[in-house]
Amino acid sequence: MELIKINDKTFEPYVSAEELNQIAERMASEVYQDLQESRPIFIAVLNGSFMFAADFLRHYKGECEISFVKMASYQGTQSTGKVHQLIGLSTPVEGRDVVILEDIIDTGNTLEEIYRLFENQKVKSFRIATLFFKPDAYKKDLKIDYVGKPIPNRFIVGYGLDFDEIARNLPQVYQLNTSLTMTNLVLFGKPGAGKGTQAAFLKDKYNLVHISTGDLLRAEKEKGTELGKIAESYSKRGMLAPDEITIKILEKEVESHPEAEGFLFDGFPRTLAQAEVLDAFLESKGMRIHGTLGLEADEEALIPRIIERGKVSGRADDQDEEKIRKRFSEYNEKTAPLIAFYQAQGKYHPINGIGTIEEITTRLSETIDKIKAE
Repeated sequence: MELIKINDKTFEPYVSAEELNQIAERMASEVYQDLQESRPIFIAVLNGSFMFAADFLRHYKGECEISFVKMASYQGTQSTGKVHQLIGLSTPVEGRDVVILEDIIDTGNTLEEIYRLFENQKVKSFRIATLFFKPDAYKKDLKIDYVGKPIPNRFIVGYGLDFDEIARNLPQVYQLNTSLTMTNLVLFGKPGAGKGTQAAFLKDKYNLVHISTGDLLRAEKEKGTELGKIAESYSKRGMLAPDEITIKILEKEVESHPEAEGFLFDGFPRTLAQAEVLDAFLESKGMRIHGTLGLEADEEALIPRIIERGKVSGRADDQDEEKIRKRFSEYNEKTAPLIAFYQAQGKYHPINGIGTIEEITTRLSETIDKIKAE
């Protein structure tokens, strides 16, 4: 595999020049079938679409015109979420069949601005043709008429697409390769073992995206999303959100960080079924769990720690020893079997969870460094 380095990032081949040409030819044929009785005007969105537009026009069999608009919504490897129109439309389009040629549609912010630009142009027909489309990232309810290739929410460069204005001239498309540097970890342990405290240190030290399913569920509820409303309905009945809801929220969070150098999963998986689903989901994204860190501590040593924590937080269930022991029992019943699951994969790493915060952080760091070196 031919890896290339652009700035400080590594990219791997994704779509060959031959496949790109085939896509452009197919899309040109599809548009021609719809507009062969017309003389459409193609509007190419610069800078990213110039190579795609050139190949598309070479394959288009009918009469046509082309014009250009220039917009920008990217900085580095992430969309800024703000579209800046730099050069507006100068060619009259009233009464014309208009086809927008885009290089890539992800969040849909640029597409929204394009629709706004043409809403009062009195065109005969209006169509969108995009070389690449990221369905996982798309947030708008706007029609896309022609799609060259749906792709995962990963950053790509080449064939007109850039990374801080570099790599547009590459004849094929490369995708950001995180497999060489990515480290995905699961952190689990009994209540009071200090997962939250340690996660805060580890995410910063190793530049990981911390995913706490508890925090995600609370955020979804507060935002009043559809998933949040469903989770809230279970909470009101004193029940945990079902796996399918928790997993959808987790998948949504992972997909929102295509540039991540790794994930630290905290509070998930809790059961064997969840672990299997997580493995399958990560595999579908070309990812995997590299190691699981189990903070191990004697229950009798954890009870005083939890009670002291409860005095500070005011949480009643942290001050009731009977309830604490019930939580231990639930953990032992549902979560402890994960140890055997990850041991079978050679990924389980027990960590002594008794000691000062600094001592436990040192033990975790030493283990993570070994995982990263493997």
